[in-house]
Amino acid sequence: MRVQDGMSSIVLTVGPNHTLREAARLMSARKVGAAVVLDPESPGPGILTERDVLRSLAECEHPGDELVCEHQTDALISASPDWSLEQAAEAMIEHGFRHLLVVDGGELVGILSMRDIVRCWAADRVAS
Repeated sequence: MRVQDGMSSIVLTVGPNHTLREAARLMSARKVGAAVVLDPESPGPGILTERDVLRSLAECEHPGDELVCEHQTDALISASPDWSLEQAAEAMIEHGFRHLLVVDGGELVGILSMRDIVRCWAADRVAS
């Protein structure tokens, strides 16, 4: 199976000046664990995850005051839609990520989570 088989092509995006509260509300409403951060002044997208929000709360920061740009991770590793799910899982494990942005020809086309990979592998086992 390939990344394109498991990725979500509808990606939640937020801006760098959204507050953590706004981003968390959007992620909760969409039932996703990450949002892609698009900043026209940045060379590439970033990512904000549940862990980033949780880390801020643990440090007693106020989510209504904290901006996404202060907590996002720049997405240095991305996957190609043609990668195998095994390649994607290996990249996630090696770099300590649970989400990978999927880029094709320099354009963001989706996002892949560990949960997506597990779902694909489980469905493949059931079908076998």
